[in-house]
Amino acid sequence: MNFLKYKFWNNFQFSRDIGIDLGTANTLIHVSGKGVILEEPSVVAMDLEEGVPLAVGEEAKSMLGRTPGNIKAVRPLRDGVIADFDAAEKMIQTFIQKCNEGKGILAPRIVIGIPSGITSVERRAVREAGLAGAREVYLIDEPVAAAIGASLPVTEPVGTMIVDIGGGTTEVAVLSLGGTVVSESLRIAGDEINDSISSYLKKKHSMAVGERTSEKIKIKIGSAFPDNNFDNTTFEVRGLHLSSGLPRSITLTSGEVREAMADPLNKIIDAIKRTLERTPPELAADIVERGIMLAGGGALIRGINDLITQETGIFTHIAEEPLLCVVNGCGEILDDFRKLKRIVDTIEVGTNSIRN
Repeated sequence: MNFLKYKFWNNFQFSRDIGIDLGTANTLIHVSGKGVILEEPSVVAMDLEEGVPLAVGEEAKSMLGRTPGNIKAVRPLRDGVIADFDAAEKMIQTFIQKCNEGKGILAPRIVIGIPSGITSVERRAVREAGLAGAREVYLIDEPVAAAIGASLPVTEPVGTMIVDIGGGTTEVAVLSLGGTVVSESLRIAGDEINDSISSYLKKKHSMAVGERTSEKIKIKIGSAFPDNNFDNTTFEVRGLHLSSGLPRSITLTSGEVREAMADPLNKIIDAIKRTLERTPPELAADIVERGIMLAGGGALIRGINDLITQETGIFTHIAEEPLLCVVNGCGEILDDFRKLKRIVDTIEVGTNSIRN
């Protein structure tokens, strides 16, 4: 009988707090007591005639570039901020419902990671979208959340540098004593790198490809640093020939893709250098000693840590689970909320505190 009572109360809690990495490319959700339980593309397929979402996440992403006239697959976020509020609200609501499974009397308390450089209006849009399924919404700058998720000592009096390369933004920050000392938010990241590959194919090979294909090329043979053994690796690419309008295929090498990706990667390097130049000397000395930490999906680009090490002269590490750093950081804040509450933005309280 006691076991049944325990099982009941374990499944039926007053609320399950939720941490969200609301990314341009993917949304990840951490549920208190469970860990990261959702990782899906930030895509919504809308029925244009009815104005309702048909699919969200993985199912919606498979529709990108393949929908009929009455259905549109959209990314609600662009460059790390909400571009389509209604679609973003529906997406967050759907993901929270998936994770919360309708359990609990209270709607959850939520911590959402956001780019550090967004405006107050953009922050407000994220808050309001989050309130679609929450009783309280807190915001945290993504580089701070990523640093916590990467197990950096952000609350200690020591300088740490985090570079979080996501889908829409690259966040560069120097942290100490739980706060951001110097930071830069650059709206150049994974999506821009994908676009640079598409542009290269148009210029050099007169071929048009979709965003899913350019992302696949980046993942399969993309590299940021010369590697004689890898540079001759090839990948067959299929697309449309711009002159004839007919399908065709070409073979790309890793060396070509590195050339295509060079411009956005150089802009990211420049942002890191600018941030280091603005860092106080004592904290700069800590960073030289401890190194730079890389997080986000962009950290998985082959050789990017070697490129940053070469360009800055500071050893660059890749976080253990770079894709999960922000969402794990949001989760850790919820797990130790009293200690880390001062790190998050001010509270926003929703009207839907009690579930119907």
